[in-house]
Amino acid sequence: MQTLRGIAILIIFIVTAFVTIPWQAWAIRRGLPRRKTYPHSYDRFLCRLFGIRITVIGTPVRGRGVLLVANHTSYLDILVLGGTARASFVAKSEVNDWPFFGLMARLHESVFVERTRRSKVGESRDQLRERLLAGDALVLFPEGTSNDGNHVLPFKSALMGAAEAEVGTDAHGKVQHVPVQPVSVAYTGFQGMPMGRENRPLFAWYGDMELVPHLWEAVTAGPVDVVVEFHPPMTVDGEGGRKQLAARAEAVIRRGQARALAGLARTPEVPASPAPDELAEAVA
Repeated sequence: MQTLRGIAILIIFIVTAFVTIPWQAWAIRRGLPRRKTYPHSYDRFLCRLFGIRITVIGTPVRGRGVLLVANHTSYLDILVLGGTARASFVAKSEVNDWPFFGLMARLHESVFVERTRRSKVGESRDQLRERLLAGDALVLFPEGTSNDGNHVLPFKSALMGAAEAEVGTDAHGKVQHVPVQPVSVAYTGFQGMPMGRENRPLFAWYGDMELVPHLWEAVTAGPVDVVVEFHPPMTVDGEGGRKQLAARAEAVIRRGQARALAGLARTPEVPASPAPDELAEAVA
């Protein structure tokens, strides 16, 4: 039954991808406003299709440029965060060359950055600033890599320098900076039961795991429960600098993930399970 379920899911995924990808590519070329809503609705549809059941705590910042910083466990984070916040992603440059996944990243209007060459960090940071000042919401994974989902790796602060961008002044003439919103993501349940450490690698993708076999295993494994918590936003001036901001966000996200893994998450404020017709609404 699991194999049949996996085959059915992949068939639906391939069919919908071939139908919607050309539409999104055309919308991006034409600069249509709907290019921002398509990825959000499509990611919600895929969460429903793959059996990803999301509990959302808090509310994402909307209507202005915001840097969402989150812990990183799996490629499923893209669907989870894309389905709960209308945001693009900050991806390492090599993702742009990956078959299919690179295409999907481009259709999300991702920003591709060079993380390994220090000489390129400033250029990448400037790209993020431009998008943030244009009013975009961007998701950054400051850990720089994914992990086993049981803890949070130390944050790298270099690209968080984009939060130093000034967006204006308040009524008292004080300079305002781009808000940074920490987001904790925790994979907490498997087939309706609490998920233990032994089952988390079914969905966490890290180390030397091969992508395609892991993806197939995740698709056939069954429903997974995820808790996403949008924490109160902060600013670089409020925290005293880029490095302090990164440390503060890391601490907040670490506590949020630990709380969710311990089953102490609060009642969700916003249901995140998508309706079956949302994909059609995005394409319409």
